[in-house]
Amino acid sequence: MKPGVFLDRDGVINDHRHYINGPDDFYLFPQAPKAIAALNQANLFVGVVTNQGGVGLGYLSQLSLQAIHEKMTTLLAEEGAYLDDIMYCPHAPKEGCDCRKPKPGMIELLAKRHELDLARSYMVGDRDVDILAGQAAGCKTIFVGGGTLPSRVVPNAHVADIAAAVDWILRDAGQTQLS
Repeated sequence: MKPGVFLDRDGVINDHRHYINGPDDFYLFPQAPKAIAALNQANLFVGVVTNQGGVGLGYLSQLSLQAIHEKMTTLLAEEGAYLDDIMYCPHAPKEGCDCRKPKPGMIELLAKRHELDLARSYMVGDRDVDILAGQAAGCKTIFVGGGTLPSRVVPNAHVADIAAAVDWILRDAGQTQLS
């Protein structure tokens, strides 16, 4: 079993100052492709786990979400990066499903599907629900961005962006750093 890296989408891979309703609203952070490519080169599984409650609330169609993810994978591929899998929770926040973060359902399902060792894996996110999901799954957690977390939520690392998160992961995993 190998380690994996689970990435939240909005706020980690792409800018999310506004709600993303379609591919035209999707903008990769400039450092994301190089960072993800470094994980690919280190032979780490890279998966996206993202809450997309807009689907369950009727703000976003499954077709639009698929088009957003196709744009994301195309933009990454243009710069030599790829995602091994993408999983999203389409449920509205109060539906009580097992997949919506902070529950670890998406992480656990990807780990089972791809035979990943969660104790050697990482969850990268920009919100408390990401960190809590990673911790519940038994992963190390990296909080990105300038936000703050409730005092009860303590990640393994707090870094500026996905590039710094990947540097931390590669250093922790004994691999070569990105920068």
